[in-house]
Amino acid sequence: MNADPLGRITVVVATRDRRGDLERSLAHHEAPVIVVDNGSSDGTVEAVRRWPGADVVTLGVNRGATARNVGVARARTPYVAFADDDSWWAPGALARAADVLDAHPRLGLLAALVLVGASEEPDPVCAQMASAPLGTSADLPGPSVLGFLACGAVVRRSAFLAAGGFDEVVFFYGEEERLALDLAASGWGLAYVDSVTAIHHPSPARDPDARRALATRNSVLTACLRRPWRVVGRRIVGAARGGPVARAGLAAVVPRLPRALAARRRLPRHVEAARRLLDHSSPAG
Repeated sequence: MNADPLGRITVVVATRDRRGDLERSLAHHEAPVIVVDNGSSDGTVEAVRRWPGADVVTLGVNRGATARNVGVARARTPYVAFADDDSWWAPGALARAADVLDAHPRLGLLAALVLVGASEEPDPVCAQMASAPLGTSADLPGPSVLGFLACGAVVRRSAFLAAGGFDEVVFFYGEEERLALDLAASGWGLAYVDSVTAIHHPSPARDPDARRALATRNSVLTACLRRPWRVVGRRIVGAARGGPVARAGLAAVVPRLPRALAARRRLPRHVEAARRLLDHSSPAG
């Protein structure tokens, strides 16, 4: 593992019980790595401690996506790149990302091209980001977005921390939406930059139905956190009509709803207008 020669960027990986995937992906990173372990019981922590150039933080419990917040706080570089335990950054991508962030001081988050699977085809979300109808600001390096894939994102550390990082209410899966909205509400730009590439070889240890239920739950919770009540209502109705898996996700909203409502904050009008435009043009935004 080669350290970033300019010391500008750190990779943060949150993981839980996927030691084999993590050991394969660690070999690909070109910058220092902070691994935040969400209470693994498969020897992950011991394996990472033996890995040259990697730092490991043990949480002892599963904190979901908010584990990344711990890694960002621990980093000392101006930029942080996220990776999953089954993803990594293409050769030269992190140096390129740091150059782009250096050149665009309003850029708070860079959303990269993500290539998926053994065939390394672009994730469909990338095409949606490339064609997002928000335009390209003169001070940003690519099309403006209000969504991203966490395993293909590089953040300005100061912007991420000021926006509160990932959310304990949402916890995991679909955690990107609220962060994107809060970054934009604080005046930061988010842009899709396809000259920066991440590689994602999804672990087979996944439950598609569980993930769909989480996506439903977290879509409703994020709307409760930041969107108008009419949007909340539409997401609830859509979930109720979406079949058993979606309805299970909707039921899972209930125990988290008090915390979502306590943290509710409306977006500035221009950010809500941009998010509404994405709602009408694409489900991904």
